[in-house]
Amino acid sequence: MEYELTRQRLVEGVLLNSFRADPPAGMLVRTDEELDASFAAALGEHDPAEDVHVFGYGSLMWNPAMEVVQTRLAQVHGWHRRFCFRLLVGRGSALEPGAMVALDRGGTCRGLLFRIEAAKVQAELRLLWRREMISDSYMPRWVRTHAGGQAIRALTFVANRSTGRYLAHDRIDDVAHLIRTGQGTLGTSRDYFESLLATLETHGIRDSGIERLRQTILRADRLAASP
Repeated sequence: MEYELTRQRLVEGVLLNSFRADPPAGMLVRTDEELDASFAAALGEHDPAEDVHVFGYGSLMWNPAMEVVQTRLAQVHGWHRRFCFRLLVGRGSALEPGAMVALDRGGTCRGLLFRIEAAKVQAELRLLWRREMISDSYMPRWVRTHAGGQAIRALTFVANRSTGRYLAHDRIDDVAHLIRTGQGTLGTSRDYFESLLATLETHGIRDSGIERLRQTILRADRLAASP
């Protein structure tokens, strides 16, 4: 059964419950108590009277599933966009693993900055936690982004390098293979990758690492199609 990642399904907890019902081997699925503790820690120093900005660099850019009052281009330094996780759920499975993007250390990343009004921060971020913090792949982090000449503190989700699914030094050809072949209940890794490419192009974002990966994937496609 496929689960489209919509706001309503996040509200209903469909994705979270499906992961908990059949967790892949070696993948930690967080309990409600663990999600609440992580949420409280991340928002501990935030003034509840202030809006929150969220920096999106992957599927949040084309499917935020959040109620926001402003969206604009932004850049973060010290982190870069990278397919650095072996994906066993959603757009991958144990039999046909895919690859998932995250913010990894070093470099820069351009993405979208979403602003959530103060009155809705708790509700909207709790939905975001159900989406991004189900497993141990990500860690929430406050980063300094730059948008329209302003430095803005924003919440984002960075790679947890301690998980066993982290691809530390995998060759680009191996990552390309995961993207080309991975599929699961939410669809294929290739569809995700193509959505990312289209979104980056729409917003005029050039990402050299993603472009190298695209070229590697296309080269593998040509080799597979040759007699």
